Amino acid sequence: MLLRNPVKSPKVSIFCKVQLLSAIAETINDYSNFISILGACKTTEQFKKLHSQSITRGLERNPTVQKKLLVFWCSRLSGEMGYACKLFVKIPQPDVVVWNNMIKGWSRVDCEKEGVGLYLNMLKEGVIPDSHTFPFLLNGLKRDGALACGKKLHCHVAKFGLGSNLYVQNALVQMYSLCGLMDMARAVFDRSCKEDVFSWNLMISGYNKMKQYEESVELFAEMERNLVFPTSVTLLLVLSACSKVRDKDLCKRVHGYVDEFMREPSLKLENALVNTYAACGEMDIAVRIFRSMKTRDVISWTSIVKGFVEMGNLELARTYFDQMPVRDRISWTIMIDGYLRADCFNESLEIFREMQNAGMIPDEFTMVSVLAACAHLGALEIGEWVKTYIDKNKIKNDVVVGNALIDMYFKCGCSEKAQKVFHEMGQRDKFTWTAMVVGLANNGQGQEAIKVFFQMQEMSIQPDEITYLGVLSACNHSCMVDQARTFFAKMRSDHGIEPSLAHYGCMVDLLGRAGQVKEAYEIISSMPVKPNSIVWGALLGACRLHNDEPMAELAAKKILELEPDNGAVYALLCNIYAACERWEDLREVRRKMMDIATKKTPGFSLIEIDGVANEFVAGDKSHPQSKELYMKLEELAQESTFAGHLPYTFELLLEAGNKQLEDHSLGKHLVDQSRRRQNLVSRSGNVQTEIRPLTGRGMST
Repeated sequence: MLLRNPVKSPKVSIFCKVQLLSAIAETINDYSNFISILGACKTTEQFKKLHSQSITRGLERNPTVQKKLLVFWCSRLSGEMGYACKLFVKIPQPDVVVWNNMIKGWSRVDCEKEGVGLYLNMLKEGVIPDSHTFPFLLNGLKRDGALACGKKLHCHVAKFGLGSNLYVQNALVQMYSLCGLMDMARAVFDRSCKEDVFSWNLMISGYNKMKQYEESVELFAEMERNLVFPTSVTLLLVLSACSKVRDKDLCKRVHGYVDEFMREPSLKLENALVNTYAACGEMDIAVRIFRSMKTRDVISWTSIVKGFVEMGNLELARTYFDQMPVRDRISWTIMIDGYLRADCFNESLEIFREMQNAGMIPDEFTMVSVLAACAHLGALEIGEWVKTYIDKNKIKNDVVVGNALIDMYFKCGCSEKAQKVFHEMGQRDKFTWTAMVVGLANNGQGQEAIKVFFQMQEMSIQPDEITYLGVLSACNHSCMVDQARTFFAKMRSDHGIEPSLAHYGCMVDLLGRAGQVKEAYEIISSMPVKPNSIVWGALLGACRLHNDEPMAELAAKKILELEPDNGAVYALLCNIYAACERWEDLREVRRKMMDIATKKTPGFSLIEIDGVANEFVAGDKSHPQSKELYMKLEELAQESTFAGHLPYTFELLLEAGNKQLEDHSLGKHLVDQSRRRQNLVSRSGNVQTEIRPLTGRGMST
């Protein structure tokens, strides 16, 4: 029945089999049947069969048939434009509709140059563009093409009097947003009628793409004042901006729209609400929405995990993470990054191992987090494995990954490998150069760091405050006091960078090490901001180094004013008074220590053994091989004594609060020093590298 009367059922495709070709030939002898069959075409193959039959039956000479064929090909099938051009050249006098559809066809296949060229040919033929021409043309432009000819096309819009057309205005707004010219987009938008919600969505979307989230929020408020009712797309865009500015009041306002006007919100909208509430720290509401959702996907779960990670509640984050039915790269990376933020570097690497065991292929964002964990642990062996993994699996090795590799190598003490990565990078940014300056400085290569700093400026890359911190640190390591003074002055004069507490602290430390204690104190006195304990700590260290007891006492008291519970400073102050034989003052400090029950933060160090980072604390016996470690320690202590290296025990005596110092207790106090010599007993293998010097947690060295 369908074959005998195809016109009655035009929606049913009659081209499923080749045998139907004869039926087509019988039914396209008249125009109405042809149009019905054309509308039923689903594929380019079907279209071409119909086209061949139209030629055979003599219908192709009909201008209306020619136009219908071209319009259908360009607008419905998105076929290759070579075929469209063959259809186009056979039309004797194409009108604006034909030209528009050819432009639309080029735009749909991302051929912006051909579209613009066709438009110019249209003008040469004397065809006047209409309100459809410019939307097709402008929407087909990519960013480079929009920057090159967007404004010229805008002039044509004005010339032909189409500037007030809503569709043309929306196309201009989208084009300028694509170029990042949001002021121009806003100017076009402000001249529009502002009644079309699609126009508002375009502007909010443009602001979001340019990371101008505050403007997105303000525009939505203006939209509400204009009584324009938002769509679900509007709400998704606003929630995206809201999650960035962390505006929980706006989030609740958007939530009100969802509850009041949408009986069944989409999964995307529910996920956006969960993500935004989580970003705003409203985890109770986020979890409530999450639990009420009829359907959840990996985005729903990831939003909850990310929310708890950002709150620092890793226990709950891990609980939800473990319950996830499906995990993707993003959820794994968020968990790895969460442990990284909490300084749980071993746990971060353990999650990465679980990710690999689960068969999930990491991306460049995952690799950056893993490399950062390796850098903090000084886990060179793991870091080398990560680099090999990146190369072997062809993971995108962009500038961010390169920067992470440079940082990792420098923090592991492999300066040559860091420089090799730097020289092999095809693209570098400000952070690349800064990582080089800071890394070289921290590895004691001050002169090389300053050379890189000058090369950076020769490349017209402006340094920032971190770069200058590296330069000052380089001067510190190389005892370049005069150069440091010059760089410190140029921060403000040449680059407009106001020195921070870190810069002042670096200068104080540098001058103090050079014996310029008085000048260091003068810098502290002239600081525009109140010095913190780190700055005073730098001065205190210099005073101890150069035996400036009055200034050391002043610095210690200043630190205690800021941190009354700092047990390490109380111990240092006791040492100062003991060195001056001020026994009454020493006893007074001791009483204060007893009153507030101060505890000196224990020192710790890390070493990597067979790819596993081990952490040690002075006097610690938690390590499974502590017995062997202490036996080796005793052996080293004896060898050190026989070699004539006697430790300075005076301050140690005072800090311990004992009148006598036994050899055994001295050995235990020096346990970390022996570990740093890497003469450790290990059943599993050799020690790879020394990771970090003995230092108190939270204290500068």
